[in-house]
Amino acid sequence: MGSKNKLKRFNENKTFPNVVEPNREEVLNNTLGYKGKWKDKFFKNQNPIVLELGCGKGEYTVGLAEQYPNKNFIGIDIKGARFWRGAKTAIENGMHNVGFIRTQIELVEHIFEEGEIDEIWITFPDPQIKYKRTKHRLTNHEFLQRYKKILKTTGIVHLKTDSEFMHGYTLGLLHGEGHEVLYANHNVYHNEGAPEIVTTIQTFYEKQYLEKNKPITYIRFKIA
Repeated sequence: MGSKNKLKRFNENKTFPNVVEPNREEVLNNTLGYKGKWKDKFFKNQNPIVLELGCGKGEYTVGLAEQYPNKNFIGIDIKGARFWRGAKTAIENGMHNVGFIRTQIELVEHIFEEGEIDEIWITFPDPQIKYKRTKHRLTNHEFLQRYKKILKTTGIVHLKTDSEFMHGYTLGLLHGEGHEVLYANHNVYHNEGAPEIVTTIQTFYEKQYLEKNKPITYIRFKIA
């Protein structure tokens, strides 16, 4: 994407009512004004809130919001030029249960109040295979503890990935730390019984993986 196009998208994001772009200080100092009040101030309803972390173009966020109009969905990504597409689609389709936040995922506990979130989706994250990158792995111990803070006690986390490494690493960690694995599948498109919600929404890159016969894996779990 050219820099001109990126700039255009950044500027357009500023005009979108469903996009929030706080700076780091606003998040850390809790001056954003939404923490604990996302239902009242942002969505103006009392429906459950579901996050998609590392939402990319926002395809999954929008796809889930279409399927579940009685839930609120927020996509989070640091790359606003990417989720511009999802934000624009939601506006064009008159969807009021979709929002996007441009920020770092490690700041989620500063953006949401304890127990404010019902579900979290992590879709096709970078597996960060190199050892020195493990601190950025979105299902490592530190990230799970962040998620635990903002999730309701009944909250569920979904991991959908094309990385067998990420799938195996996460399953091992979940079992090792005593978390509750509700469902795990190493190839959702070739095994009967996979939840429909996992196979009915496909991102642009997921379609490419499937064309190459790359297995798509899925885990649904609760953090102990």
